Amino acid sequence: MFVDTAKVELHAGNGGNGAVSFRHEIYIPKGGPDGGDGGKGGSIIFKADKDTNTLLDFRFNPILRAENGKNGAGQRAAGRSGKDLIVEVPIGTVVKRDGEMIADLTHDGQTAVIARGGDGGFGNAHFKSSVRQTPRIAEVGEPGEEFEAEIELKLLADVGLVGLPNAGKSTFLSVVSNAKPEIANYPFTTITPNLGVATVDKKDILIADIPGLIEGATEGKGLGHAFLRHVDRTAVLLHLVDVYNDDAGKAYQTIREELSKYSDLSNRPEIVALTKIEGLDPEIVEMQKQAILKVNPSARIYAISSSAHEGLTELLRVLAAEIEKNPKKIRSSDVEEVTEEMPVITLGPEAVKDTWKVEKDGDKFIVTGEKIEKFARRTDLTNYASVNRLRDIMKKMGIRAELTTQGAEPDSIIVIAGKEFTLVEEGWD
Repeated sequence: MFVDTAKVELHAGNGGNGAVSFRHEIYIPKGGPDGGDGGKGGSIIFKADKDTNTLLDFRFNPILRAENGKNGAGQRAAGRSGKDLIVEVPIGTVVKRDGEMIADLTHDGQTAVIARGGDGGFGNAHFKSSVRQTPRIAEVGEPGEEFEAEIELKLLADVGLVGLPNAGKSTFLSVVSNAKPEIANYPFTTITPNLGVATVDKKDILIADIPGLIEGATEGKGLGHAFLRHVDRTAVLLHLVDVYNDDAGKAYQTIREELSKYSDLSNRPEIVALTKIEGLDPEIVEMQKQAILKVNPSARIYAISSSAHEGLTELLRVLAAEIEKNPKKIRSSDVEEVTEEMPVITLGPEAVKDTWKVEKDGDKFIVTGEKIEKFARRTDLTNYASVNRLRDIMKKMGIRAELTTQGAEPDSIIVIAGKEFTLVEEGWD
């Protein structure tokens, strides 16, 4: 079963908690803190795999979880990091979060961290200093990222077949390639995209057969709306028109108008093929060509018969030459030419920024900012010393001064990263 869209809940692993521990040995008094750090939570990583061709597995497994990191222990024993969850997806998979693209996997073996595991908390050994010999501070592990991801599959092909239903696309693909699409003499035989490899002059061409489009496809009519994404990446469009149409020009124009409403497909290099010409008078074929040329005077039109193998070699050579002239599109046979890759969201320490903002919401003060929120997530609110450490950090970052300016009192409720605590007098020295 071919599935090209899915939604999945992602739960990256939580970081392990740091430990509060002190060295206790019979001949070593005041051994000092030796609490180890918590392990990092596992991340969820998508990996493009050439042998995977559908998103069907996500329908049966809509929730993905990575392993949590283990807690630290005494004797500076660090907790084990959680195992990353590696998920194999088809080449051409696009991952979105809240409608924004966060990863685009375009070649075999490419990986992207989709949901990042939380960092482990520091143990109290980390906080020892010349003025703090017996710290009782340890951080809790940071939660891993959790969100719903939207996943789309966009097939990677050199040529995309477009045309009205029953234009002969599946027959063409079955004759020139190794693909075995369903073929019948009625519209909408093809209800899922098919891929096939055609070879001409020792050059391989990957061709995608897209379910037939109709007028209004971009508004959701017919079957084509769901599959237009699959011609997004193609270098060339092969527009097939049934020569037996009452008006070949109108049939051609219908598809062109739908393509113009979707992305930049109307500007994609295009070759037009009049199909099913076997046994037809050349005058009729020429008449249909002229009907198309009235709509698009620059159209390049070839007459073919898939069943009679007429005109196919010439058409494939034209397609191969056109592909060579348009290397800028992502091509399955030439992925090393891709120079632009979507960035992957990173939330590691290197990406944490110092910027912050304070907003008053009723009797509470909401503090936001990547760096301060990261500290807050790793603060154990049940540990008095840990909370005071967070207050010290707020003071050094200038947040405390801004809170005072906005009217915060020592007993005002502060909210950071969903955690609430009260600024008591010890925080306002």
